[in-house]
Amino acid sequence: MTDGPGAPAPAPERFAPAGGGALDAALGGGFRRGHLSEVTGAASSGRTTLVVQALAAAAARGEAVAYVDACDTFDPASAAAGGLDLARLLWVRPSTGLPSAALGAGDAAWALKAFSLILQAGGFGLVVLDLADVPAAALRRFPWPTWMRLARIVEGSETVALLVGSEHLARSARGVTVALESSSVAWRGAADRARVFAGMPSSPRIVGGRR
Repeated sequence: MTDGPGAPAPAPERFAPAGGGALDAALGGGFRRGHLSEVTGAASSGRTTLVVQALAAAAARGEAVAYVDACDTFDPASAAAGGLDLARLLWVRPSTGLPSAALGAGDAAWALKAFSLILQAGGFGLVVLDLADVPAAALRRFPWPTWMRLARIVEGSETVALLVGSEHLARSARGVTVALESSSVAWRGAADRARVFAGMPSSPRIVGGRR
């Protein structure tokens, strides 16, 4: 069925570039504003680097950004070295200092609540909820409507809502999953005893995001 004469044109897509040329191209311009997306991957897959890059890009555009740090693992010094303007960052973290192994669904609930309140307040270009170090079994105890409520809060706004996890959690209909997969360990140096660990290259895979 086609729109008749005089029908309003569909609203143009609103994208928030993530600061990476190849990634933004794969995303069609960046993360979609007004939608819930996610970044997933194992430890050392590059998920924190990607998120800090997106935060830095948003802050460089003059936007306020927020990072809800469920397990208190965020390193602001490293983020600043990566280009993030900390003056534009709201960093929310637990006051208990519990190790991630001690966190359960009840303990992660405060992070979800904080994320929800920030999204409701509005005025942020990018809001991140980092649940990567919360045990997967604890996250699975949250009912599915929990994530859909978050998607509804941000719907139609100028904000990108971004979940960070070790595995798939949720995304809205036009949100995306950026899945990072560590392919191999990279080393530098010719001799075995002189080799230096150089990182674990990642290959991002984009899932979802109906166009």
